[in-house]
Amino acid sequence: MAEKKIGAIAARVGIIIAMLFAAIPGCVFLLLMTMGMAPCWQRVIPILAGMGWLLLILLAAGLRRKKWFRYVLALCGAVVLGCGVYVGLSLYEDSLPTVNDRSLMLSEYQPFHGDKTTVLPEEATLRFTREQADSFVIDGATALYPVYAAFVQAVYPEGEYSWYDHTAGVLCSGTNTAYDDLMSGEVDVIFVAQPSGSQQIAAEQAGLQLHLTPIGREAFVFFVNSANPVTNLTFEQVAGIYAGEITNWKAVGGRNAAIRAYQRPEGSGSQTGLQLVMRTAGKPIMEPRMEDVAASMGGIVSRVATYRNHENAIGYTYRFYANEMVANDQIRLLSLNGIAPTKETIRDGSYPISSCFYAVTCAPIGQPAPEETNPDLGAFLAWCQGEQGQWLVEEVGYVSVE
Repeated sequence: MAEKKIGAIAARVGIIIAMLFAAIPGCVFLLLMTMGMAPCWQRVIPILAGMGWLLLILLAAGLRRKKWFRYVLALCGAVVLGCGVYVGLSLYEDSLPTVNDRSLMLSEYQPFHGDKTTVLPEEATLRFTREQADSFVIDGATALYPVYAAFVQAVYPEGEYSWYDHTAGVLCSGTNTAYDDLMSGEVDVIFVAQPSGSQQIAAEQAGLQLHLTPIGREAFVFFVNSANPVTNLTFEQVAGIYAGEITNWKAVGGRNAAIRAYQRPEGSGSQTGLQLVMRTAGKPIMEPRMEDVAASMGGIVSRVATYRNHENAIGYTYRFYANEMVANDQIRLLSLNGIAPTKETIRDGSYPISSCFYAVTCAPIGQPAPEETNPDLGAFLAWCQGEQGQWLVEEVGYVSVE
């Protein structure tokens, strides 16, 4: 009898050891299975799998008749329920519309191919040969791509200028990458908002001087869900929200709901705009909302949360991008100090937050700017600032420099 009992115990121990060894390839399988899944599933699946494995081990050990086993089952049920609630909330969050600079279908503005590319109604006073067009590489902010794409269509020879093809010479990498590529020498001129403090410091540390040519003007705007009853904020209220001092919409005439104040990544054109606002107000920017995103091999990394259109959310961008490139009825631009952001209020200066955007080049400190050493680049930037270039700036939807 004792031998049978020992044999049964040995068999169970063997099963448990085998299951523990099987857990190693099981973990590798889980990592591979969850790659590419939403972060919520990447968290939940390992928890549920580990819990199931533990239950199997307890059952294999013959412990299901123990009194405390029912409490283990109850705990497992609670974990399953909690995981289900977490996944449901996460999927709801993911289903909300987002406003993201890279959501734009850039092909609509691609020179010579886009349906929305603005066309000069007359022959441009500056025309490039292929050799001249290849003498410098352009990059820039997503929101400004329609502007410099229109410049390219007016001046360049007809051809294929894809925003992602480095051999085409007309890229659209976004503000942050464009500044990095400019300072590394991969591109020659970028159309962007003015550099952030960190970008200025990076240029100085690299021994470079940034040269800014004003091309047009634009309004920096704040937006909310269209269901939000708030339609106007003062400059001080905006600064208070992004300093973390105002945390409920009720404080600014809205519903009794916590404010979800989204930010953009450091170095983006929009974040630079917010930094200028907060510097003018003399207030620090609070820590941004963060989100976890999937990384390689199923890992999780954190980054600044992309704006999700909750009814209590607030975000910011530039007027043209919101009105023309996003162009939906799910968000509404806010007036500031009672002034709506329009071309007219930008032009007359009544809208409180407007600024120039630039063509930016760089050269070693003390050396001439590239537009001085490359006559084709110099001629192109002069044309952009001239009558036809400024007409395109206005026709695209921005405001000319003058």
